[in-house]
Amino acid sequence: MNMKIAANDPKRKSWVPIPDGSDFPIQNLPFGIFVNDGKPAHVGVAIGEYVMDLHALFRAGFLEEFDLTESMLENRFLNDLLHIGKKKMRALRDRISDLLLDSNESLQQHQEVYGSILIPMDQVEMLLPIQPGDYTDFYSSIVHATNVGSMFRPDNPLLPNWKHIPIGYHGRSSSMIVSGTSFHRPLGQTIVKDGDPPIFGPTKQLDFELEMGFITFDGKPLGQRISIEEADDYIFGMVIFNDWSARDIQRWEYVPLGPFLSKNFASSLSPWVVTLDALEPFRIAGEKQEPAVLPYLQYHGEKNLDINLQVFIKPDGSEAQLVSASNYKHMYWTMEQQLAHQTVNGCNVRAGDLYASGTISAPEATGFGSMLELAWRGTKPINMHDGTTRSFILDGDTVTIKAWSEKNGLRIGFGEVTAKVLPAIPFE
Repeated sequence: MNMKIAANDPKRKSWVPIPDGSDFPIQNLPFGIFVNDGKPAHVGVAIGEYVMDLHALFRAGFLEEFDLTESMLENRFLNDLLHIGKKKMRALRDRISDLLLDSNESLQQHQEVYGSILIPMDQVEMLLPIQPGDYTDFYSSIVHATNVGSMFRPDNPLLPNWKHIPIGYHGRSSSMIVSGTSFHRPLGQTIVKDGDPPIFGPTKQLDFELEMGFITFDGKPLGQRISIEEADDYIFGMVIFNDWSARDIQRWEYVPLGPFLSKNFASSLSPWVVTLDALEPFRIAGEKQEPAVLPYLQYHGEKNLDINLQVFIKPDGSEAQLVSASNYKHMYWTMEQQLAHQTVNGCNVRAGDLYASGTISAPEATGFGSMLELAWRGTKPINMHDGTTRSFILDGDTVTIKAWSEKNGLRIGFGEVTAKVLPAIPFE
């Protein structure tokens, strides 16, 4: 554990009550955007079952030592706050942790102050935490890539470049939605079988993709690269990400340039951004990479993360059912490698940019990260508790993904990302 980060001290306890098993102990303190009582959107931090209003905390004079402005904290997105960079965000999180310490009475002794600063979570609405200017989706789980490749290229599941570069594509950021937002089944072109003319209509193969995403601070100017050794300095934190996909639309459109309408209709994000600092205690060794990668992608030390992942499907009118249990540790390419590769050609990075991991599949079939794999392209439908089966996601289904890290009694969680699928809007 990196004990240089004061807020990570596992011995810290808060005067705010923290329920057993909470995702949000004092060692977490994730950042998000919330609204309540019709007031403007504010930056908040999660602690137990409360949201700490950083704008109210700033107005009360508890953050005077930081180079902050009201507009950074009374804001619809975190982007402006992220301009202060890694070092200052770390100091800000440490300060918030100090104020929440059970031994610190500077805030807790003034009930009239903290009564307006701490708001019960069930009284707020969480918003999309960032305004992503750019979004890259990677393809970095070797289990997932091998599974999908074996379905369509049994003799050559992994393409020749896969173990040499973190494969990715630039996706659409405007259709990102926060957890709890429903969306309509997308329309597009599909083919029934090879050689047939395309037909138009709602996708019949709507799929979830179990992913995590990381969010950046401002990077270097255009033309300068971020090295593996520097990468962590430019990563703010992580969210849960559901990269909704229309597999039948994707199959028809992906040649020769890759996904398009099959991916840009909705992408779901969890509302709380867990800082990379808070995840430091859960660092582990990464996958053994053979053949050896090029020097600019080589790293030393523990760069992967142990993050438990679960996916639930809830049919309309029925109970939620666990369908997948995976872990972020199964990533072949790390965040640091992804960012180093993204910028090796001089591509610039901006505060609030989002980089998704790609589907995270465990080696066991119970940990596959998509319906395409779980039902193996429709040949092994999943039996649901209500007596129905699933090869892909149906109208009325709610898909929920949960993520958390746990070690030596310390749990750092992300909450969840959830969305309900509504019927397609008829085409006129």
